[in-house]
Amino acid sequence: MPNLRRRALLAATPALLLAPSLAQADAPAPSDPRMSDRAVGRPDAKIVVEEWFSLTCTHCAHFSRTVFPDVKTKLIDTGKIRYVFRDFPLDQLALAAAMVARALPPDQYLPFVETLFATQDEWAFKPDGSPLDALKHQAGLAGMPPATFQATIEDRKFQQDVIGEEDGGNKRWNIQGTPTFIVAGRNVGTLASYDAFAAAIAQAG
Repeated sequence: MPNLRRRALLAATPALLLAPSLAQADAPAPSDPRMSDRAVGRPDAKIVVEEWFSLTCTHCAHFSRTVFPDVKTKLIDTGKIRYVFRDFPLDQLALAAAMVARALPPDQYLPFVETLFATQDEWAFKPDGSPLDALKHQAGLAGMPPATFQATIEDRKFQQDVIGEEDGGNKRWNIQGTPTFIVAGRNVGTLASYDAFAAAIAQAG
């Protein structure tokens, strides 16, 4: 999804969350374990890949469903790359989803993210009812109590931390859309197929 839409979406949905409006923030406080890296793969892998993504981005969902399984099997599980997930929420619903995902135990992070992408039409683009309620339902299926869900999405400091990571990534990498991939410290843009992904890894290695 083009980055130009991001700020418009943020401005267009101020009432989606009960928490305060989004604002540029300082870098995430390292004391909050929810903001620690969510990553898979060997820590000593030669190549580190960052995916900057939004949980309401249809292109990100397509990548998760059709490309990431091969990336995981052929590149992550074989020890060739370490894969780091970076939040770049394109709207307030994506921000809430990112916060909920990070608030779950770290070993539940990837399964929850994959589930949200697999069911994106059912919660993010729900034709009737509240998308936030649908997200709450998904969180409940992952074991998050309703009170914890509400406290998570209303946590102002946590919101600022996630947005701080997003803004820091945008300043450093000039992210133009999601998903954007940083391979071995180089912005390679959007990789829409496994062949394109593997070629970027081969070039870095």
